[in-house]
Amino acid sequence: MAFLFVHDDREYLLSPGETLETDLGILEVPADVKPGDAVETHLGTTFVARALRGPDLFHHFERTGAPMMPRDVGLVLGHTGIARGDRVLDAGTGTGVLSAAMARAGATVTTFERDADFAEVARENMALAGVSDRVEVRTEDLTDGLAELGRFDVVTLDTGDAPSIVADVGDHLVPGGFVAAYSPFVEHTREVVEAARQQLTDVRTFETLQRRMRFDERGSRPSTAGVGHTGYLTFARR
Repeated sequence: MAFLFVHDDREYLLSPGETLETDLGILEVPADVKPGDAVETHLGTTFVARALRGPDLFHHFERTGAPMMPRDVGLVLGHTGIARGDRVLDAGTGTGVLSAAMARAGATVTTFERDADFAEVARENMALAGVSDRVEVRTEDLTDGLAELGRFDVVTLDTGDAPSIVADVGDHLVPGGFVAAYSPFVEHTREVVEAARQQLTDVRTFETLQRRMRFDERGSRPSTAGVGHTGYLTFARR
């Protein structure tokens, strides 16, 4: 199990027994370290151990591409109500941020990643998140085995062929189940919406926007740094 070791604005991901050399001194992590423990470097700088939580995983997962942003993950969890005991089918694993978040909410996730190297990284990330027992990462095309998978409470999609999957997803959702599809472009989003309208209900699309606030001696205003837009999320229900 890994922990974050934090001092001011610095944080390092370390496991019990590891040693880290920094300009603040050598940090030796005790084998019996627990969250909240204070550990000093040989120069007397104190680091505090923290257990990993969802936002930490976003920053410390090994990345194989641009991961789904926390605001997008929050919308998926909030609009589908993913909870303990749910079965989730996910396509387009990537880094695995969404799969890990759904599993940490208590769901059992079967996720598909075509790239074998990306899939292996995702498995390592699931181990870091402590959810390897609830996330199965498959290295194959979802459409090849969709008929054999049975029904799921939620289907999540972050893949270019999402429209064709949505067109066939109704038979793989339990009554009342949800599909959530992330799209980076409006044109792709429209294709998803049109496919969903053929067989599903309550079809809704949201553009995901978020602006961070800044407070300083001059006043208060939204930050002018960064991009607030990430993409589009379409939800529909059987």
